[in-house]
This record gives sequence, C-alpha cells and structure tokens, in this order.
Amino acid sequence: MATSFLGLKKSSSSGALNAMEGDGFEYSLGPPDSGFSIFLADRTKKIHFIRHAEGFHNVATKETGSNDCLLRGDEPASAHPLYDSRLTAKGIAQSEALRTHLASRPSGARSFTAFDLVVVSPLTRTCETALHVFGQPREPGKPAFLDQKDAPKNSPEYASGVKVAPPRFLVREECRERWGHYVCDGRRSITEIAAEFPGFDFSEMVHDEDVFYSDARESDEHCCDRAVRFLQWLNSRPEKCIAVVTHSSFLRHLFGQFGETLKADDRDDLQRLAGNCELRSVVLCSHGVKDGQKVDPLMPPPANPSTVRMGSVYEKPLSM
Repeated sequence: MATSFLGLKKSSSSGALNAMEGDGFEYSLGPPDSGFSIFLADRTKKIHFIRHAEGFHNVATKETGSNDCLLRGDEPASAHPLYDSRLTAKGIAQSEALRTHLASRPSGARSFTAFDLVVVSPLTRTCETALHVFGQPREPGKPAFLDQKDAPKNSPEYASGVKVAPPRFLVREECRERWGHYVCDGRRSITEIAAEFPGFDFSEMVHDEDVFYSDARESDEHCCDRAVRFLQWLNSRPEKCIAVVTHSSFLRHLFGQFGETLKADDRDDLQRLAGNCELRSVVLCSHGVKDGQKVDPLMPPPANPSTVRMGSVYEKPLSM
C-alpha cells in the first residue's frame, strides 16, 4: 500500500518525501539514480518493529464487521469492556510462536536474535505481547553482567553453556497507538499498569493518567510527527539492536513517510498494514542532522483539524 501524505514536500535533489522540511533530511543518498545508498556503519542500528498480538478488540471488529463496537456510547470510555484491550488466548499463542522463531533466527554471530533493548507502548496489549515474546525483562538499573541467563534451548550456544542477559523493557508513550475515539486505544493509569508488569521500566513516562485519549481522533499530522520524533529518540539511544512493540496505525503513519524511492515491491512490503504479532525489521540510519538534538517529552497536541489524507484502510474494521 503506497501512501501519499499531502503537505509533505519532495526533495529537489532526490524527489523523496521529506518529513522534516528544511533540515536537510532525505530518504535516499548516493549518486542520482544509482539504486544504492551508502551509510557509515556507526550511524546505523537495527530496529525490529513488532505489532501487538491479537486482542479482544480485533476479534470484536471482525465478528461485527464494524468499528462501532469500539465506541464508548453514553458511558465513560474506561467503563467499556474493550478499553485498553487485552490479548486473546490466540494472541498469547502468537506471541509465544514469535519467541520460538526469534530463538532460531540467526543474528550477527549467534544462532538466535538477541536484543539490547525492548521499547514498549504503554497499552496493556503491547505490554502483554512483549512479556510473552521476550520473557521476563532485566530489572531496571541492573547491569547485564549481573543478570545472565541461558541461551535459547536447542541452540549451539545453549549446548556450549553460553549465557546472555535479557533485555530491559523501556515503556515510551511516543510509540502508542493513534489515540482517541476508539476505546481500545485508551490506556489505564501507569500506577495500575506498572503493578501488573513490575519488571518494566516506566521511569520515562511523564503522565500517570491518560491525558492523550479523548473522543476526538489524534490527527494524522500529529501521529506522523511523533512517529518521526520517535525515530529521533531511537537514534539517540546507545543500543544497536532494538525491538519496538507497538501498533498497526502507528506503524502505518511511520512507514508511510518512507520508501517512495524504493522499488514498488519493497515499498509495499514496508508500508502495508502489519498483521498481529508481525515482525518487521529495518535498518535505521542517521544522516547526522538531528544527532545531539533534545527530544522533548510527548505532550497532548492542540486540537487542530487534519489536512493529511490517509489511505482507505479505515473503511474496513480497524486492526489496531
């Protein structure tokens, strides 16, 4: 699905969509029409985006054929049974299947994929997905050398007695689902969520209550902007292999801003709607123009009307 975002200008040198107009950031480098980009290895890191597994809200929209079941009606959104929806039994099984896949997916010099950090949306279904995919996280503040675990069973590393540290789970508001209107996209208080997920690091959360959720849907522009700002924050991290457990609409707003210079098949693979518990791995490269710049905490946006026109995915039941 190739998405066109109105209001994003194209670079005069490459023709690529430019989400950060005026700062020199472009989505392609190298000689014109070469078909290649060359980046300094030190400016790259692997980001493994994972959409949450199946939630009860996904089942409800499929069964009813409509998103109306996600509206709050006359009651407060938090009173709706699908508010901050949880995973189904199928969703838990999907997460465990991905964990098995990662345990046998070669990465670097290992026979399995190991992560330096897992970044998690604060919604319940993403926290549950992260826990079932990656297991118990390393305690916040605990150094890796003090929390060594066995490598995945049946791996050569396990047979050799190799130990690996579990990753930290860092919760960030920036990668939550596009908020508002639908009850599944509100979240419980951090006080309540942190009590259920005690090994997660909530230290960078600014708001206890959900100050972002309202009856109005977050604008496309704001969601696109925070998605790019989230990349800027990821780029500022010291880790080189990061997993991000997030949501379908957030990913669509992120990936829809990239890929216009790719061949059609690659662009469609990047921009298409992510399935439940789908893993989509990319290499993030910094062009240097944003390095060192402060990334302010996410704050509720002003209520401005949207001028960005998205694709037709919302004509069908949402798959958030």
